Amino acid sequence: MEPDVFSPFSGGFEIFGVLLVILAIVTLWSTVKIVPQGTNYTVENFGRYTRTLQPGLHILIPVMERVGHRMNMKEQVLDIPSQDVITRDNAMVRVNGVTFFQILNAARAAYEVDALEPSIVNLTMTNIRTVMGSMDLDELLSNRDQINARLLQVVDQATEAWGIKVTRIEIKDIDPPRDLVDSMARQMKAERDKRAQILESEGLRQAAILRAEGEKQAVMLEAEGRKEAAFRDAEARERAAQAEATATQLVSDAIAKGNVQAINYFVANNYVSALESLAKAPNQKVILMPLEASSVIGSLAGLAQITGEAFGGGAPTQPAPSRGSVPRA
Repeated sequence: MEPDVFSPFSGGFEIFGVLLVILAIVTLWSTVKIVPQGTNYTVENFGRYTRTLQPGLHILIPVMERVGHRMNMKEQVLDIPSQDVITRDNAMVRVNGVTFFQILNAARAAYEVDALEPSIVNLTMTNIRTVMGSMDLDELLSNRDQINARLLQVVDQATEAWGIKVTRIEIKDIDPPRDLVDSMARQMKAERDKRAQILESEGLRQAAILRAEGEKQAVMLEAEGRKEAAFRDAEARERAAQAEATATQLVSDAIAKGNVQAINYFVANNYVSALESLAKAPNQKVILMPLEASSVIGSLAGLAQITGEAFGGGAPTQPAPSRGSVPRA
């Protein structure tokens, strides 16, 4: 058998070849970059920014280029820690909030500012003190939307140079001191009691006005009724007087024409009216009649004859009873 020939360099070449293969694989892997969706990579050529890699597959120049920063391009949220703020009327409140932002330019966000998120937090806290310190406590508690809008405008303008967009700033909690909260509660209670008393007084005043208006209307209606009744009474008396005057005129005309029955009618009518008035008197009385009954009956007969003549001279008049007869009821 021939002895094995051993070369001391054969094992070294194999190891070197393996190292070259590994180095080639590592170099190839470092030059191939896959950028996920929602992320941008900045590329540096010997430490100098050259370009930005969008989502997808990219090849870098080995040794010369490398990835500088991996920037999240999605909208992000930052908690603003609590801080004490002194308002314009010297009231101290404790405030915290949240800030929503989105990177629009990866290169500017990576190279224009150091520590992007802490910078946004500190800038927001500073502007919270500025904006809320220029307002009274009552405005602070009631105008939260206005505060958010002012903060958004100021912070967004300040961070525009960093390549980011501040989309929203929300104040979460505004906590006044406990004694101030108690004072505000007492003030609110007093204000509500005041409004309740005002409304009650207004209701009483309105009720009094309506009651007076109703009484006024009642008096006016009553007066209107009395006026109408008086007018009706006067009209009735006028018609009665007119009828009496007409009757008197007719009797006078008949007397003027020599009608004896008209005189009897006139006398009998007044005589009967006088007897009726005496009979209706409520007191006890004894009536003495000096006139003869036959005269009254004759007058009544004359009245009946006149009435008959007025309606066409119907039934003839009967002779008067004798002087000694007694009239029947």
